[in-house]
Amino acid sequence: QVQLVESGGGLVQAGGSLRLSCAASGRSFSDDAMGWVRQAPGKEREFVVAIARISANTYYSDSVKGRFTVARDNAKNTVYLQMNSLKPEDTAIYYCASNPSSYDSYYYSAATYKYWGQGTQVTVSS
Repeated sequence: QVQLVESGGGLVQAGGSLRLSCAASGRSFSDDAMGWVRQAPGKEREFVVAIARISANTYYSDSVKGRFTVARDNAKNTVYLQMNSLKPEDTAIYYCASNPSSYDSYYYSAATYKYWGQGTQVTVSS
């Protein structure tokens, strides 16, 4: 059974930082491309960042480029999202997602991902 468990969310002031983690189990972690997707209240899910399974090549949405950094540790079955210079508009539930892939690719459509975590709340106050 595949499990993705996010942690690290919380309340932070604008300009602050948070680091999210997502621990994966139930599959060979290096077989899966990973991504982070967020959903703000009353809005649709929004792609944030994707990372390929082996090369760790990345793709960022324009809204977070230059402020967020994704990384993965295949030995620890964990993907991280370092979020700096946070803005109130970053407030959302952040989901970790995985997509089994034969290719060393990243996927920037939220609809592509097969497995999802339960999400962690990030709230940025102004």
